[in-house]
Amino acid sequence: MAAEATDAALEVLLSLFDDGTLAWPAAGGALFLRAREGAALARAPRPGLICEQSFAPEANALRRAGRTLREAYPTHGDDGDGDGGDGDEAQRYPLVLALPPRQREEARALLARAVAQCTEGGVVVACTTNDEGAKSGEADMKALAGLSGTRSKHHCRAYWTTVRRTPPSTAVDVDAHTVETQTVETQTVDRALSSTWASLDAPRPIAEGRFLSRPGVFAWDRIDAASALLAASLPDDLRGRAADLGAGYGYLSVELLQRCPGIVAVDLYEAEARALALAERNLAPFASRAALEFHWCDVVEGLRGRYDAIVANPPFHAQSRADRPDIGRAFIAVAADALEPGGRLWLVANRHLPYESVLDARFGTVRTAAQAQGFKVIEATKASANRGAARSARAARAARTGSTRA
Repeated sequence: MAAEATDAALEVLLSLFDDGTLAWPAAGGALFLRAREGAALARAPRPGLICEQSFAPEANALRRAGRTLREAYPTHGDDGDGDGGDGDEAQRYPLVLALPPRQREEARALLARAVAQCTEGGVVVACTTNDEGAKSGEADMKALAGLSGTRSKHHCRAYWTTVRRTPPSTAVDVDAHTVETQTVETQTVDRALSSTWASLDAPRPIAEGRFLSRPGVFAWDRIDAASALLAASLPDDLRGRAADLGAGYGYLSVELLQRCPGIVAVDLYEAEARALALAERNLAPFASRAALEFHWCDVVEGLRGRYDAIVANPPFHAQSRADRPDIGRAFIAVAADALEPGGRLWLVANRHLPYESVLDARFGTVRTAAQAQGFKVIEATKASANRGAARSARAARAARTGSTRA
């Protein structure tokens, strides 16, 4: 899904530059971590802006707006300089912007990266909505590098710091022959904390070592109950080419390959690059068993192949956290388009989500295979070519005769 029409955090973040509270750098560029496109970004020139976004729908929106994007989430880890992954000076910017995510560990890792990629004396500024941890974000910035200022507006909080890795010094004349250096009291970057927080983004084992995961990806520290129900419901007769829509760190694809020996290829589609990188590692042991492809993309924009089976646990909310059944319906429509005649979609969803109408419209047969813990597992089979033609003919006859039966 593209960036929402009103993005309060983005508005408050950039208002600091629009009203002159902070100055946009005249040279050296600016890096925007977890960047989002929106009216506030388009309101004024942002020379030298480089955006980074690992969520494909948002990255696509930035790309359509003509923004310069760099590879999302470069290689993680401390590079040995003690700064928690500071990297080369050439990769530092006089201004780093950030829209930290809701998940605290991921947000801390993002702040550590923001500070690490800022030049000495440069500014890091972040903004968080109140309901996604604004107070915590401000406290974390203060602990990491100190605070230069804050702004609260539109149920958001912006907070910023001037990056100092070493205490600044000033030369003071003591007499005509002596110059004494005095240290100015100011907070410097806590390098130990920066290194600790940078490491929070490192992949780590979960589920008794079966999978690698990391904070911030869907159900990052566990096997999601809905996905587990879907996996337990899968029949062993699925065969041919398969796709996993919204694959996350790869749990359903692993289960599919373990349960269905007839599957010869799996394409994994995932919007979050940080999750897809994990899926590649988690599926590596199956590379000799089946052809595997990994697609960083927005599923609702369509799939890149034809499939005999598709599994999906669609997301059902976006940034606002409100229910978004339209996302699931779009997944269903895309699956119907990509399935071969007779192909099967295995889908899990919250029981209350209204997917039945689109399933009935797009598939030949639909059945509820399981219900538990507030979830439903649905098997939907695409009509074969002959059956689809017969169904269309019946519908045409019904239209001519005025019958309500198809």
